[in-house]
Parts: sequence; structure tokens; C-alpha cells
Amino acid sequence: MPTIAVFHVSAGTGHTSAALALGAALRLQPGVAVVVEDVFDYVNDVARKVITSAYNELSTRLQPLYTMVHSRLHFEDTEDALRANYVLKSMGQPFLRRFERRVEELGPAAIICTMQWPLHVLQDYGERSGVPEYAVITDFSVQSSWLREGVAGYFVASELTRDVLLARGVDAARVHVTGIPVKLEIAEPKARDAMRQRLDLPLAPPLISVFGGGVAPLRVRHMVAELLKGDQPATVVTVAGRNHQLQEALSDLSGGPLVSLRTLGAIDYVDDLVAASDLVISKPGGLITSEVLARGTPLIVIDPVPGQEEWNADVVAGSGAGIQIRVPELVPRAVRALLAQPERLAAMRAQARLVGRPRAAYDIAARVVADLGVA
Repeated sequence: MPTIAVFHVSAGTGHTSAALALGAALRLQPGVAVVVEDVFDYVNDVARKVITSAYNELSTRLQPLYTMVHSRLHFEDTEDALRANYVLKSMGQPFLRRFERRVEELGPAAIICTMQWPLHVLQDYGERSGVPEYAVITDFSVQSSWLREGVAGYFVASELTRDVLLARGVDAARVHVTGIPVKLEIAEPKARDAMRQRLDLPLAPPLISVFGGGVAPLRVRHMVAELLKGDQPATVVTVAGRNHQLQEALSDLSGGPLVSLRTLGAIDYVDDLVAASDLVISKPGGLITSEVLARGTPLIVIDPVPGQEEWNADVVAGSGAGIQIRVPELVPRAVRALLAQPERLAAMRAQARLVGRPRAAYDIAARVVADLGVA
């Protein structure tokens, strides 16, 4: 039975979530075995800690430096990008000898990468073995760091992402608009009222969910405090995730006369909450953006990290599925304006459904298996 290997890197949650969704969809396909692995499992502990810490610090606390690094690694000229990516591959290979040996042992019939690093490191293996290697791009944009010769197929979020790759000279036959893989449950219908009952939330007033884990705690606190002053009935649910500083910053807030508040930490029912919501407020990470749009819920995007998140935010706003607000302090005013225009919210919901692709993981799995000719 042929094996399909899905490789991700656990720096950030989007690459991992996409890989797990793909693994789940592939396991529903007959005639194939599936392996989903984190490349970092084959990196020594010191290197793993340094890389993860550097990524987290750059993307959260040192955003100007992150912007500089991001811009230095993005090349407009395709040949320059290919040369730079080859250099990065050569620099990364010494850290991944164990990973390369693992791939040799697996002997997969196909490889899917949800992050650039394994895609580049495995280029020599793909050329030597003839095994098709696929790239799943987990943002609505595409950095030049994804470019590599010999990729069997690129799976991308939208027509815009496809057009960027085509402009870079990638063969159109190798670029497939599927959407970003999200949890399989998001492809299943969930009624708003049923989800509110499941989560013990009020049925009648509008529900605004704030995913604030990646935003400065004091900014989220100010935003939520202003939302609680609303002059129309509403429910605000704030999800702090594992951000203990944010949980502390919100701990003394309570609902106002018309607006109730529920503050949550890390939860495992994000999709239920999104399905229950009239509006979601969040940073535009590839994962949360794709999940919210796939569920067809309007989105207000705030505080994008320079680079990919800025591009994600542009897609949300440009498609009409949401709005982008650079200054979180202005979010409460925008929320009140949207809630006062139900027809506009309905239009945003319709656009979100058009942009979101909840069956992305299924479609990618079916395509790869079909390419292998598995009956």
C-alpha cells in the first residue's frame, strides 16, 4: 500500500493544523497509508528551541525586525528567489540529516509539505527518487520562499494566490485553487442557535467573538471595555488562548447594562464559537482567517504582522468578507456600525462563504491520490 507523507513544522499553529487536516482527509481515501510528522521532531533540542523562540519573538515582540527579515527574504525576481531559496536549503540541510534519513526509511509514494523548509530540504530527494512533492500554502498570499523547481503541485487559497505563482512562471497545470486545509468538521453545517445552546450563550442578541491571544493585552482590554459600553444588546466572548497576561488584563472586566461578557482561555471548540457568532474580531493569521471564512462568518481583522498577515488582511477586506482596522481602538465603533446595518453584515457573510473553502483538505487529498493512480 503506497504511503503519503505529510510534513509540517511546529513554528506557529497554521502549518501544523493544515497538516493534521490533510492527514485526516487522506485517511478517508482508500488504498493509501498516511504519515503526518513534525520536522522539528528530527532537529536537536537546542536548535529547535532557538528557532522556535526566534520565530515567536520576531512575530510578536520585535515586529519591525520581523518586517525587515521578511522583506529581505522576499524577492520580486524569480531567478533571485530560486537562488536565495537554494542557499537557505543548503543552510538548513545540516540540521535535518535525521529527517532526511527518516524520509528514506519511509519511502513514501508522495510527499506533501505545509511549510517551506521541508519542501526545500527534500528537493534533492525528490529529484533522486522521482517521488512527487506537493506544496500546500497556508496563507492567502505567497512568499517567494515557496518557489522551487520540481514541485509536482501547489495547492493555494485563492485565484489571487494562483495568479501570483503564474506571474512567477509556475506552470498553470501545477497550481490548484483548493483553499487552505481546515478541520474536517468545518465542512459540516452547524446551526447558529444550536451552537449557542451548546455553549450556553444567549440566543437573541448579536454575538461578537474576540480572539485576542496574539494582540497586546492592554489594547484588547481597551477594545473590550469599549464594546461593553454599547447601547444595543449584545454578547461579547473574548478568547485569550494561552496568553495569561491577556487573561489577567481582562479579569476585572464585567458586562454592562446591555452587553454581557464571557472571557475564555484556551478552548477546543473554536469552530462551534465561530458558527455561533455574528462577527469575529481577530488578527489575520492564515489558520484563523481560513477557518472563519470557511464557516461563512464576517471578520474584522486587526494588528496584522507585517508580511503574510497584511496580505491575508487585504484579501479579507478586498473580497468583502470583512473589514480591516489598523487601530484596534476604533473597532468598537465599527462593530456598532455593522450591527446597525444587518443588510451589510448579511452581504459580508455571503462573501465569506464565497471566499471560504471548507472542503479544501478533502479536495487536496483526492487530487494527490488521483495523481498516484490509486484505484
